[in-house]
Amino acid sequence: MKMMSRVEPIRRTWLIRQPNVTLSISKSLCSKRSIATEKKNDFLPGIKRIILIRHGESLGNIDERAYATTADWRIPLTNLGREQARLAGKKVSSYLNQELNGKEESQATKGKVYFYVSPYLRTRQTLREILREVDVDCIIGIREDPRITHHSNLSSSGALLVEPNNNLAQRVDFGRFFYRFPSGGESGFDVYNRVSGFIGTITRDVQNIWEELQREETLESTDAQQDGQDVTICIVTHGLTLRLFLMRWFQYTVHEFERSYNPKNGRVVVLDLTKSGRFNLSEIDRIAMGFPLYREQERFQLMNDYSILDKSNW
Repeated sequence: MKMMSRVEPIRRTWLIRQPNVTLSISKSLCSKRSIATEKKNDFLPGIKRIILIRHGESLGNIDERAYATTADWRIPLTNLGREQARLAGKKVSSYLNQELNGKEESQATKGKVYFYVSPYLRTRQTLREILREVDVDCIIGIREDPRITHHSNLSSSGALLVEPNNNLAQRVDFGRFFYRFPSGGESGFDVYNRVSGFIGTITRDVQNIWEELQREETLESTDAQQDGQDVTICIVTHGLTLRLFLMRWFQYTVHEFERSYNPKNGRVVVLDLTKSGRFNLSEIDRIAMGFPLYREQERFQLMNDYSILDKSNW
């Protein structure tokens, strides 16, 4: 009778990769080199940070009656909104200038930035003011994308759906993620789905950007390719869409989304690349919007506390 040789069990580890959850099986005797490889930013190569900006104050933010006479996508910024956008542009510029720190003058180069913008007038005007503060040599692309627009509360004619107060109260009780106004429009879930598709576009665009940068003189050497993560993705969008982007990116639960808040007009929300190879929401922005700490998210707690599945009061 043949003896079966004893096989050492393979240790399996769950690795969370943004924005998708991937099951990775790793052997217990993996080398240090393979561990280091897992920490590289392979998902968005060359990207150092992602900046999300809510448009500046619009006419609709101060007077909802504007929606009765003007299509939502044509609502302009107020003068204050333009000032807020200029301040946001100064912040974006300051992040690009950070790439100069710690480098010799002969090797110093500003960071690069690629912009995405919602096609709504208020977001386009916000970007216009931002661009006044950003060095044109830093800009490597500008792209409009309809998937990062405001969630639609409009009828097919483009007029604002004027809802009774009891419908607004229903939305609070029902939850903004799933609620859809009786007269039409989108739910938060609808926006979440199109934001998911938009993230897929970012990954493809970044691959093209990185390949193009590698052709430049500054990224020809191997060392430059490894250290050249100096590109910023900047997305000019709307409050609810911005929150749903973060929900998708960090895999917040519906419960965690419902407890969060829109950023203020003109707010600059920053996701910085960490040494572990993932992007972190800055603590100031996380607290301001009411999102939990990374390791305190419900998706991690669920493995040890099944009672979370019974939660119904948000």
